[in-house]
Amino acid sequence: MHEGTDATKSMDGPSALALAAVVVANVALAFGPWFVREADTGPVAAAFWRMALSLPFIAAIAWRAGARPAAMDRSLWWLLVASGVAFAADLAAWHLGIRRTTLANSTLFGNTATLLFPLYGFLVARAWPTRRQGAAFALALVGGALLMGRSLDVDPRRLTGDLLCVLAGILYTVYFIVMTRVRGSMRAFSSLTLSTAASMGPLLLFAWALGERVWPDTWAPLIGLALASQVVGQGCMVYALGKLSPLVVGLALLVQPVVSATLGWIVYDERLGPVDLAGAALVASALVMVARARVAEPSVRAHLVTEEAR
Repeated sequence: MHEGTDATKSMDGPSALALAAVVVANVALAFGPWFVREADTGPVAAAFWRMALSLPFIAAIAWRAGARPAAMDRSLWWLLVASGVAFAADLAAWHLGIRRTTLANSTLFGNTATLLFPLYGFLVARAWPTRRQGAAFALALVGGALLMGRSLDVDPRRLTGDLLCVLAGILYTVYFIVMTRVRGSMRAFSSLTLSTAASMGPLLLFAWALGERVWPDTWAPLIGLALASQVVGQGCMVYALGKLSPLVVGLALLVQPVVSATLGWIVYDERLGPVDLAGAALVASALVMVARARVAEPSVRAHLVTEEAR
């Protein structure tokens, strides 16, 4: 697909729209584990339907934004295929883990990228945090540690699920890194359309290999999963990847366990204690600190484009 790109535009700090997008993305993505639990297919099959049902909507948005099929550099095609395979492996591991642990654990461990993606930004773009950003990140990590408190107790009933979600978080970081590079040449929904299409085949193969039920009797949870997690969640997330630094994106990922823990409390009586609530409050405070910061903050994508132009 061919369209103009804003890759070379400078940023005067995190824009309000980009910050809003990354928060909306993480709120929407936090509903994913609930939809996966409610689906009557296998967990990996649910991930396949997330891709298949969302693809027409994502492609329509990309077309409306001006994307048109055109010849692309072979290296870009390979990056898109890699992003699709990485995301398929991420979702397969995560969805298997979701049904073996709590909603809060699944999103907390599944977002290992909270630490790994900022580390990538530090090493590749040398985008070291300002004092305010560093303080916000430290505050968010303390909040995340408090939220993780109960999960650190070794529980055989959910240990497998926790480990699968950690694996998913590592694969999610790989997906972020690849999509950041793709966003240097393509707009958000154009790249998301092709990455989504590339992930469908591997997910269907994974589901068949595991002997899962693929065809559902009830479509509502799968439609909700496709619209909330892929169209809104990943759509806003991929947009934010082209606008915000890895540190801010990583920090915002901690919104997911806060929302999922609340859902788990309301729907499944997975009660939150005072420590959990304190952790959620610290994460919220860290986001407010970042939102108020108005400092120069180049994205990794802009850095890569600059390096290529030298």
